[in-house]
Amino acid sequence: MKILKMQTFKLFLKRLSLSVGTLAIAQLSLFANPSFAAPNNLTLSVYPADSGATFPICPTEITLTETPRPYYEGGYTIDGTATSLGWFARPFKIEKSDKFSVTWVAKLQIKYHNCQATARITKINGEPFEGHSYLRMQFINDSAYLILDMTGMNDANRLTPVILKKDVKDGKPVWTWGGTD
Repeated sequence: MKILKMQTFKLFLKRLSLSVGTLAIAQLSLFANPSFAAPNNLTLSVYPADSGATFPICPTEITLTETPRPYYEGGYTIDGTATSLGWFARPFKIEKSDKFSVTWVAKLQIKYHNCQATARITKINGEPFEGHSYLRMQFINDSAYLILDMTGMNDANRLTPVILKKDVKDGKPVWTWGGTD
């Protein structure tokens, strides 16, 4: 009876050891190759145009979100959305697009209808951003224009990133772009 209990206990320890080892390997695999990525908050700072004697009311900052997809061999993909623009603009629609860019447009809310300004990425997750602003905005003629533009960008292989998706979901711009690594 003692031998049977000892063998059962050893078997239990062996299974426990395998389970803990498997869990540790799975955990390491998850950290090395995450199946999800945290979204990045992109802050666009707004720069009003010199309008002479009157200074129109304009937003000061706009926040957009981009989320990297899980890594895959040879490239990267980024999903973006502009979900919180309703406070200064009505629903967006695609105005024009081509191979390298897309422009969404919406009428400004009444409070901002005289705004004449531009905006560019100045922060990502609260950290200063000095790179090429591939996302920009224009406020002019009672409209807001959101522009995703790959012009002048290059990936690790000196190729221009491509826009894979350009759409509007419930009046909000959504996009996907990617490149090679």
